[in-house]
Amino acid sequence: MNGGAAAVVGDYVLKSKLGESSSSTVWKAERKATGETVVVKQVQLSKLNKHMKDCLDCELGFLSSVHHPNIIRLFHFFQDDDSVFMVLEFCGLGDLAAYIRNHGRVEEKAARRFMQQLGAGLEVLNSHHIVHRDLKPENILLSGQDDDDLVLKIADFGLSRGIHPGKYAETVCGSPLYMAPEVLQFQRYSSKVDMWSTGAILFELLNGYPPFHGRSNVQLLQNIKSSAHLPFSQLVLPQLHPDCIDVCSKLLSPNPEHRLSFEEFYGHRFLSGKEMELGNPTHYLKSQIRRRDIAGSFPWL
Repeated sequence: MNGGAAAVVGDYVLKSKLGESSSSTVWKAERKATGETVVVKQVQLSKLNKHMKDCLDCELGFLSSVHHPNIIRLFHFFQDDDSVFMVLEFCGLGDLAAYIRNHGRVEEKAARRFMQQLGAGLEVLNSHHIVHRDLKPENILLSGQDDDDLVLKIADFGLSRGIHPGKYAETVCGSPLYMAPEVLQFQRYSSKVDMWSTGAILFELLNGYPPFHGRSNVQLLQNIKSSAHLPFSQLVLPQLHPDCIDVCSKLLSPNPEHRLSFEEFYGHRFLSGKEMELGNPTHYLKSQIRRRDIAGSFPWL
């Protein structure tokens, strides 16, 4: 990079730092020729182990091959002696974590709209047999003109890898609050780890907080395994349609064999909203609460 008031790399002027990790730095940047605002992610190769280099190869290969409104756009990438620079689209409305902090929990209709877009993005990953492994609100970016026109984009594929049907991975990675229990237990896992993360995101959208907490990963896992039911806010629960509760509870099944697959999630009535628009859901909800004892148990084990 060049010195001076603003660093320059390739055809881009680096304006401000958006974030950094032990091996990468993310910049808000400007394309010199056009003034277009983009994001430049610098990954230092010397700081990557073999596993992380494989993840980088997966990230570059996948993002270079797709162009979808619900997946962050990679315009191109280039390399110098020690770093790979990825030029990505800039999302001016921030990420979903900041949105939840600023707005609090969202109404069920808005949560369904977010899940429909997340599902559309995950459909692309599923078709390429890619598992993200770090789905969380911080890695879901928002673009659009305003809050009424939000477009959700899955971002940060730095931990992604290919897992074909019937195959498993074992590397422990991700963010604990959104990490499937089988990963926390150092067990092998399938693409269903992304479904757990999706359920945690849906729960947080509806309630304003993640489903499980713990002062350590061990305590977090104990809290997951000892919970007889999802800790929905009692202010929120009566307002939710049974389809919404059903998809959330089945995504957050600690047993991956009972957890929804991507196909089951994407085909669920909650995403289509068709059943939810018929009649008055309040009366249906009251009867279902009695039948399913929503406050007491879920079809987890």
